[in-house]
Amino acid sequence: MKESMIARIKGITGNSLKMIAIVTMLIDHIGVAILENGILKYQENPLAWVSIANLALRTIGRIAFPIFCFLLVEGFFHTRDIKKYGARLFLFALISEIPFDLAVFDTWLYPGYQNVYFTLFIGLWVIYWYDKVFGNPIRQTLVFLAGCGAAVLLKCDYNIIGISMILLFYVFYKDKKRQTIFAGILAAVESLSCFGAAILAFIPIRMYSGARGKNNLKYFFYWFYPAHLVLLYILRLIIIRRFL
Repeated sequence: MKESMIARIKGITGNSLKMIAIVTMLIDHIGVAILENGILKYQENPLAWVSIANLALRTIGRIAFPIFCFLLVEGFFHTRDIKKYGARLFLFALISEIPFDLAVFDTWLYPGYQNVYFTLFIGLWVIYWYDKVFGNPIRQTLVFLAGCGAAVLLKCDYNIIGISMILLFYVFYKDKKRQTIFAGILAAVESLSCFGAAILAFIPIRMYSGARGKNNLKYFFYWFYPAHLVLLYILRLIIIRRFL
C-alpha cells in the first residue's frame, strides 16, 4: 500500500475535524452565553471559580476558529460550485445573526458586531478573487485590503485577523510547514488573552487526512451554529430567572 494512502487512512477525516471545531466552539459559547452574560453579569458577587471556569472555557474555545478557516479553504479547493458555497455561507450568516445577538449581546439586533459566518463569507470571496488575479500582486493586495475593509466596516467577528488567517491558509495551501508557522503565529497573537491557545488548533489540522468521512453531515454543521446559540440563550434565561 502506498505511503500516501496509509497517511489518508490514519489521519483525521474532515467530519472529525469539523466535530473538533464544533465542540470547542460550543465550549467557548457556554462561557460567553452562560457565564459572561449570565452568572458574571447578573450575580452581584459571583464566586471566583466562575471567572476561572470562564477563562478555561474561552481558552479551549480559541481552538475552533483556525479550524473553521482551514476547512473553508479546503472547501474552496474542493467545491464544485463556488457560488453555491458562498450563497450557503451568506444565508446562514443571515439566519444566525439574531441567535448570535441574543446569545452574545442579549438583544434581538446588535449592529455593532456580526457573527463569524460573515467573516467566512468575506474570506471565501477574498481567496476567490485573489486566485482570479493570480500573478498580479497589486490587484491581489487590493483584493485583500478590500476584504479587510469589508470585515471592519461590517464589524465582523475576528475582522482583519480572520481575513488574514483565511488568506494564509490559502497562500500556503501546498506548503504545510509555512502554513503552520505563519497562520500559527497569527492564531497565537489573536489569542494572547487566552495564553495563545489558538495555536493548538494546528495539532488536529496537521493530522487531517484529506478524506471527508463516511457520512455527509454538511447541513448538520451549518445548522448547528444558530441552533446551539438559541439553546444557550434559552438556558441562560432559565438560569437567570430561577437561580440569580
